[in-house]
Amino acid sequence: AEIVVVEDDPADARTERLVHAHGGRYLAHGEPRGINVARNSAVDAASGALLCFLDDDVEPWPGWLEAMLRAAREHPGHEAFGGPIRPRLEGGRLHACGREPLPLTSLDLGPEDRDAEFAWGANLAVRRSALERIGRFDPALGGAGDEEDWQRRLRAAGGRIRYVAAAGV
Repeated sequence: AEIVVVEDDPADARTERLVHAHGGRYLAHGEPRGINVARNSAVDAASGALLCFLDDDVEPWPGWLEAMLRAAREHPGHEAFGGPIRPRLEGGRLHACGREPLPLTSLDLGPEDRDAEFAWGANLAVRRSALERIGRFDPALGGAGDEEDWQRRLRAAGGRIRYVAAAGV
């Protein structure tokens, strides 16, 4: 596997050193340009047939990459994959008004692999061939649902998405 880290902000020397220490490539946009621009930059920099995206605030479970690779091998008809996203709140006192849900991304479709309508971008893998067929992530979209547009286009073109229960973050 290759590692590509895209900093959607000015370069961060500490992050760059860490990425290089693990044999990865580090790209910095210099200023915020949006998560889908960052995803597209990673696609351009990577060479793999399967592109796995993780947000910078998640921690992959042990065996995450192996689970994604296994699912891609075992389900050649699927073009996107995602796994559980379980929030972990640490420290401090959390305050909420009670009228609205917490601003947290989560996904849990159960303990078994299955087809899914969506897989959230914090834990998403897509086949390069699907990006070539469907097009790239829309750079104009950001925030909640930024990856949904691409998955809607994928499904409209007959593509399939697979939930991978062991590939959690």
